[in-house]
Amino acid sequence: MAICFQFQSPLKPITFPSSTTKRVPIFKCKASFSTTTTTELEPVFTSVKSFAPATVANLGPGFDFLGAAVDGLGDFVSLSIDPSVSPGHVTISEISGSSKLSPNPLFNCAGIAAIATMKMLNVRSFGLSLKLEKGLPLGSGLGSSAASAAAAAVAVNELFGAKLGVDQLVLAGLESEAKVSGYHADNIAPAVMGGFVLIKSYDPLELKPLIFPQNQELFFILVSPEFEAPTKKMRAALPAEIGMPHHVWNCSQAGALVASVLEGDVVGLGKALSSDKIVEPKRAPLIPGMEAVKKAAIKAGAFGCTISGAGPTAVAVIDNEEEGKKIGQKMVDAFLEEGHLRSVAMVKKLDRVGARLIEGVPR
Repeated sequence: MAICFQFQSPLKPITFPSSTTKRVPIFKCKASFSTTTTTELEPVFTSVKSFAPATVANLGPGFDFLGAAVDGLGDFVSLSIDPSVSPGHVTISEISGSSKLSPNPLFNCAGIAAIATMKMLNVRSFGLSLKLEKGLPLGSGLGSSAASAAAAAVAVNELFGAKLGVDQLVLAGLESEAKVSGYHADNIAPAVMGGFVLIKSYDPLELKPLIFPQNQELFFILVSPEFEAPTKKMRAALPAEIGMPHHVWNCSQAGALVASVLEGDVVGLGKALSSDKIVEPKRAPLIPGMEAVKKAAIKAGAFGCTISGAGPTAVAVIDNEEEGKKIGQKMVDAFLEEGHLRSVAMVKKLDRVGARLIEGVPR
């Protein structure tokens, strides 16, 4: 199935600086996605392949405004100019790695983001065919939908000469997230941009990269049980109101979390991400064994542990890979013993790059 769209007024693109040694500004986008280019672009590739990493969102007290990209896990999108597809349309020709996803681009994260990016670029004369390769399980708490959306947005952008800045790509992905799991950018922003990202504001959208020092070691211990925790269900468990003491506590811990990221303080980062008193207490009981897993991680030497995104993956942090593997095994054991769930542990670094082009065939 294909989908077409109408066009709106231009939105000036903003490009992030490549250097991390200078002061990193906040980037603002004061409108929802719309046509960015006023003249139609010619493709510079006949086909491209892109990759977008997994993400861990919330990080405890950073609910809906803080996330990080994870190295070595993610989704791939292959995109090509296809004369058999009607101009201005996109089709999804193949999905691998998941049998649950719809090939209808209106109901697929990659398709929605691709359409939004085509609209921004004013693509009307070329039809596109998209293949999605899922490397992330659905409902895992590792930003599966965001990885698909980010990879698709980057693929369309690169196919037409990389005219959009990362803020527009985040907006394209945010359109996808809004239809699938809610209007939150703490997965899609780091999936596109890499590293840690703070969402300073949603209206307008303001994104601030948080640069974790290059000379510091940081490892995420990710333990994913055989249990699905749909984001919508996990969001429904959250309290409608919170008391002032918990509000003050979580704000202070979120501040400590940001400071720890900027200082490269992995111990402080772990302590802060373990301290959520609002979201984690409501979600942990819905994931069999999660509370025991957190205790096991910290007892084994992790600097901190919490739920990754909406769960069910548990994420702990450490500054040594070998220690991380030992901690991961203790967490696996706890999931089995207390939650009666089999799980898999991985130890991964921070992805500092984000979504990127990995192959391209020049036109």
